Amino acid sequence: MRRRRGIGSQSIVLSNPKKRNALSLAMLKSLQKDILHEAESQDLKVIVISAEGPVFSSGHDLKELTDEQGPDYHAEVFRTCSEVMMMIQNHPVPVIAMVNGLATAAGCQLVASCDIAVASDKSSFATPGVNIGLFCSTPGVALGRAVPRKVALEMLFTGEAMSAQEALLHGLLSRVVPEEQLEEETMRIARKVASLSRPVVSLGKAAFYRQLAQDLRTAYHLASQTMVDNLGLPDGQEGIKAFLQKRKPIWSHRVASSEDPGP
Repeated sequence: MRRRRGIGSQSIVLSNPKKRNALSLAMLKSLQKDILHEAESQDLKVIVISAEGPVFSSGHDLKELTDEQGPDYHAEVFRTCSEVMMMIQNHPVPVIAMVNGLATAAGCQLVASCDIAVASDKSSFATPGVNIGLFCSTPGVALGRAVPRKVALEMLFTGEAMSAQEALLHGLLSRVVPEEQLEEETMRIARKVASLSRPVVSLGKAAFYRQLAQDLRTAYHLASQTMVDNLGLPDGQEGIKAFLQKRKPIWSHRVASSEDPGP
């Protein structure tokens, strides 16, 4: 696993191509640590997850899933993996997957868990566990929330791969570009996100996921309160004033006004 910092961004690279970037327990713990790195820093605005080699990630390391390891170890693997996926959704900044190749099982789960996913046209996606007698139940959690139910179930029941264009059509991906344009397009999106107010984006991301699980009335109630909270942010007022004054906003990235009374 490698980690790089840019202006406002953090790049996490799955860097074990010889093992098809398998999400071993060690890899998952490293990914967990990297995702949490400087999560509360106001300088961090966006995270990009990519991989070395022709396989984005082949999923769990099957050598760790034999009966030699035992159920306690297996439980730790799946618990850690689930924590990583939930951490992405609960992270205060957007997380972008940059995919150039095959993403299967938990690797597909990782793509589905990211907020935005950009892939090259050579990429493909599958949940093939059923073919080896291990149904992709945990990948199905993220997959079933990213694509329509019948699409998810066909992938889970057959294990057959889906092309990048099909994945785009069904909502697993945000966009598909030629391989030579992948990094440029992904970083264009990352730079755009990084140019915006972190508190505003963070508030909006949290509210978006929170309202999805609610009925319509409750969702609108939560979202309406979020809009009010957003207007209370310094950058919420700065953005509106800048628009009315026909100038570019100057984001402070503060979560509270410097004039607010302390505790």
